[in-house]
Amino acid sequence: MPIDPIIVIASALAIAVLLASAATHKLRAPTRFARQLTDYQLVPDPLARPIAKMIPILELIIAFTLLVPMTRAWAALSAVSLITLYAAAIGINLWRGRRDIDCGCAGPDQAQPLRPVLLLRNSVLIALALVAGVTPLVRELTVFDSFVTLLASAVALLIYAAADGLLANSPLLLKLIGR
Repeated sequence: MPIDPIIVIASALAIAVLLASAATHKLRAPTRFARQLTDYQLVPDPLARPIAKMIPILELIIAFTLLVPMTRAWAALSAVSLITLYAAAIGINLWRGRRDIDCGCAGPDQAQPLRPVLLLRNSVLIALALVAGVTPLVRELTVFDSFVTLLASAVALLIYAAADGLLANSPLLLKLIGR
């Protein structure tokens, strides 16, 4: 079943903004990101720094290629692969019982411990990236369609930001209410 181009483009735009934002967080605090990568204990320590330098560049490349219709399907598949890799890293460390490390999800200004709900969040992002890679229904887009696309992307990003803020602050919120 063909999907309306508004949904595909809005999904691509939302994932592109998330990846670009994640990349800028990593580029702003490269030492912290390398330490977070080392904390996952999934790559040898000597490789952590070079990998930490490559990941934000990869995120930026995927983000920009999601915005180009000719490369969107490849970029969406790349985004799915990258987010799945992040989910696997979280899942492996949860399985190991390592919930006390910072997931690296909230940027350099806020630590967020690993929790199973992050796997659900990544599953939603994977679904959104998959939608971005679908070949849309062919139809001419109007100015109103462009407005709706931008608005849909903004709403998706606001929902993500609100949910991510709640996830990052839930330990503090639970402490405040005495749980």
